[in-house]
Amino acid sequence: MSATAATIADFPLNQQIEALYAEHHGWLRGWLRKKLGNAFDAADLAHDTYLRIMATGRIPETGESRRHLTQIANGLVIDLYRRRQIEAAYLEALALQPEQTAPSEEVRALIIEALLEIDAILQGLAPKARTALLMCRLDGMSYREIADHLKVSPSSVEKYVAAGLLACYRAQHRQDS
Repeated sequence: MSATAATIADFPLNQQIEALYAEHHGWLRGWLRKKLGNAFDAADLAHDTYLRIMATGRIPETGESRRHLTQIANGLVIDLYRRRQIEAAYLEALALQPEQTAPSEEVRALIIEALLEIDAILQGLAPKARTALLMCRLDGMSYREIADHLKVSPSSVEKYVAAGLLACYRAQHRQDS
C-alpha cells in the first residue's frame, strides 16, 4: 500500500513522521524562511518542529498537517524571538559592567538558560501575579504601593506574590529531582 493510497494514520508512528516530513518539510522550511528572513533559522526551526511532533507522538490528520505544523512552528518562532530578547537584554546589562567582571562564555550561556527558565515561570503566572512579584522583588515596592498600582487590595498582592514564589519554588524542586 503506498503512502498516497492510505492515510498517514494507517502506518506506525515512525513511518507517519517520515511521511509527514517527506510531504511537508520543504514547504515548512520555505514558510519559515519567509517568516524569519533567513534560511539557517528556518532550517533549525523546521527541524525542531518535527522533534516536537516526535516528542508528543501526535500526528495530525492528513488535511490538518500544514495547519498543525505552522501552529508548532509559530510557537517556536515566538520562543526564538523571546530568547533573543532575553539574551540581548542580558548582554546589554553585561556591557555596562566593568570588563574584568565579565563572565566566561560558559557562565554566560548558563545565565541565559537560567533567565529563560525564569521567564518561562513568570509567563506561566497570571499577569497581576507576575507584575506583583516583579514589583516586590525587583523594584522593592511595598505591598501597599503594589496594591495602589494594580488597583487591588494589599491582601490580593500578598496572594499574588505568594503564588509567584510558589511557582518559583516548584520549578526549583522539579529541577532538583
